[in-house]
Amino acid sequence: MPAEFIHPMSHYPVLKFVPHVMPRNGIALLRGLCWVCLAFAIWLCSPSTSAFAQVDFAHQIVPILRKHCVECHSGTKISGGLSLNDQATFLQGSENGRIVDFAQPDKSLLLHVVTTDDTDFRMPPKGPGLTKEEAALLRQWIKEKAPWEPGFAFTRPAYEPPLKPRKVELPPILNGRAHPIDRLVDASFASRQIERPAGISDGEFLRRASLDLIGLLPTPEEYAAFMADHHPDKRTRLIQSLLNRDVDYAEHWLSFWNDLLRNDYSGTGFITGGRKQISSWLYESLLNNLPYDQLARELIAPPNPESRGYIDGITWRGTVSAGQTVEIQFAQSVGQSFLGINLKCASCHDSFIDRWKLDEAYGLAAIYSTRPLEIHRCDKPTGRMAKAYWPFPELGQVDAAAPREERLKQLANLMTHPENGRFTRTIVNRLWHRLMGRGIVHPLDAMQSEPENADLLDYLANHLQEHQYDLKQTLEFIATSEIYQAKAASVSEESMQANFHGPRARRLSAEQFVDAVWQLTGTAPKKPDANVVRGKLDPSLLEATAQAMTAAWIWGDSARDGKSPPANETLTFRTTINLLEVPHKAAAIISCDNEYTIYLNGKKLGDGKNWETLGSYSLTSALKANQPNELLVVGKNAGAGNNPAGLFVEIQLIQKDGSRQHIGSSTQWEWSPTLPDAKGKYAQQPTDWKPAVKVPALDVWTQRTMQPAINRLVELNFDQDHMVRSSLVKSDFLMRSLGRPNRDQIVSMRPNDLTTLEAIDLSNGETLATALDQGARLLLEKDFATTPELVNWIYSYALSRPPTETELATTVAALGDEPTRENVADLLWAILMQPEFFYVN
Repeated sequence: MPAEFIHPMSHYPVLKFVPHVMPRNGIALLRGLCWVCLAFAIWLCSPSTSAFAQVDFAHQIVPILRKHCVECHSGTKISGGLSLNDQATFLQGSENGRIVDFAQPDKSLLLHVVTTDDTDFRMPPKGPGLTKEEAALLRQWIKEKAPWEPGFAFTRPAYEPPLKPRKVELPPILNGRAHPIDRLVDASFASRQIERPAGISDGEFLRRASLDLIGLLPTPEEYAAFMADHHPDKRTRLIQSLLNRDVDYAEHWLSFWNDLLRNDYSGTGFITGGRKQISSWLYESLLNNLPYDQLARELIAPPNPESRGYIDGITWRGTVSAGQTVEIQFAQSVGQSFLGINLKCASCHDSFIDRWKLDEAYGLAAIYSTRPLEIHRCDKPTGRMAKAYWPFPELGQVDAAAPREERLKQLANLMTHPENGRFTRTIVNRLWHRLMGRGIVHPLDAMQSEPENADLLDYLANHLQEHQYDLKQTLEFIATSEIYQAKAASVSEESMQANFHGPRARRLSAEQFVDAVWQLTGTAPKKPDANVVRGKLDPSLLEATAQAMTAAWIWGDSARDGKSPPANETLTFRTTINLLEVPHKAAAIISCDNEYTIYLNGKKLGDGKNWETLGSYSLTSALKANQPNELLVVGKNAGAGNNPAGLFVEIQLIQKDGSRQHIGSSTQWEWSPTLPDAKGKYAQQPTDWKPAVKVPALDVWTQRTMQPAINRLVELNFDQDHMVRSSLVKSDFLMRSLGRPNRDQIVSMRPNDLTTLEAIDLSNGETLATALDQGARLLLEKDFATTPELVNWIYSYALSRPPTETELATTVAALGDEPTRENVADLLWAILMQPEFFYVN
């Protein structure tokens, strides 16, 4: 381990951690950091740095400033050199310097001049001044670091974003940089006298591109191959090869779209049925690189239920305010996701922070609504009814008299209209932010604001449209520019308001961090939570699988001769699988009307209580060679009286050579009314086993289970060496502390600040500590020839570079010739906590 290690929290006061000797074990190291966590928690939670904002800027601070300050300190009036017009001028301060002190809020000049009794200095100079309540609100606001509504200004600029696309003339080439993005950036830098950053090394580029485009660390083998490649176009070929890794691309960008479309696998609304996933549709769309305009149309006007969950939002339990109804959610979601505009304020009243009106928000909501929609202002009915309305009538208008489904189609076509430049500008701005760390319009949902480089924004938007809305083409276009491949600057919170100077160092997202840990430690889960079929479905394989399936619907004697079994009848079914060798991959697909529990060799694999939800279980680890493998299924009918019942099981075994064997439920299976214990075992084997009865497959069974069963079995052919990604699993404590949102609301930008919870979880959280401990064991099982070989492998994988001589010598000395599990876990933790790992640099 390096002799001096700076914890990622070190940019906060007094939190520089410099261990000189590696602790004997991981627990000691984690315990040793408790004081860091405590100090950080005390600092963050002190009165000057409240972790949770309590003051409402738009409704509490804006009225105070508007009442007492902006008459003299906004627009062209900047008395004393102070303008409070927008966040940037507010933070800049006056001719006397900054007016707020976040380190010592109570000593802020602003608070002094509004609370002093000295009439020569008190502000405002006329009138009674601020009330005690108003001063207290200002004080609390400053203690919370004066959060400001993105894009808000007291004096609205004359700027109105153009609606239609705008042709851009490229500036001249400078210093041989012919890429259109570089030409536009060079011209902007020249006009602002900004020095262009230097380029990055091949190793830095490899790591940056891999994390940005597919969210994974490059493997040591990929690093070695890239460094050995001396072709001049190797970076371009790398970008293309990464984007061609369809599964890795889809499973990385799934998090981006889940945030933007507020899709998740658990949370508010799912238990009560007031919310639906779009996971399967979204995954397949990303896997097949669905053009962006088509993606938007299928979300706004869903052609089938698979993508409908987006516009239906969340039906909250109980009574909700007018601004939380599903109709208003629709308006807010469509506006934010596709146009980068915030309609939340305009859903309650005419917005205080931009030009959007209450009637416009309700007009969008009325497009979705199936009932007359009364406009509410501040949650109070106005007596006026909303009319379906698209806020940019230059492109056309929605027919308010048309049926809802037709109105949605019209809205989808208007949104994706070739002349709607706002639609394309919004998404390319989001992609630029993801790859560069700052939007051309920033923040991302303030697209009403003037862009920093309008020519660059419009060129990117035009490029997307010219390339048939192919988002991968836009990502490749950005990543192949020299400015993307320039050195990233680490910036402080205050300088984040500065102009674009090049790429910014970006913290790994929760999913990137967790995936990287799983890559290094081999501790990824075996099964995703997302209801998706991983990998592309080969049409020929789909057909072959459908033909190879042998399963029939079966039940006991009560179903003989077409009879309906009694309600709540519960039976056990069994078959035996004899194998000469354990297959490379094996899985069972199961459906039972109504409930089932499945066991293999006395081990419970799972259960299901909804026949419409197909069960899918890996059998590989539970199967044994050269002995009978007993598969048991306990099936239960339901209902209030006699009704159809059936069990459907298809087993697929795949050998290493690709050959496949199918075993399906049939009359060769047996049934018994005698049930096993909770572990799927019998104290004494039943003697009443009988051949199963084949039952006619109901049309609804076939429609709901056959095609999903085929898809799942084809998925089994997908290379299972693909690690399950964190984007496919439910959020856990570690991911939440790292910033993964609960997705009850749309999130277009995740916070970049370190939180108390995150510091504690990284320092001594059980989830991370367990993964590192298990990873250390697996690494030692790899049997590296020498300690330096182990160290080089870890550095190469985690940082895309070898250790320096000092790092290698220090780490090897600490690990010794026979590294222990505890020491390897310590080393992994130390590497993970380095800013070089923690950031996309």
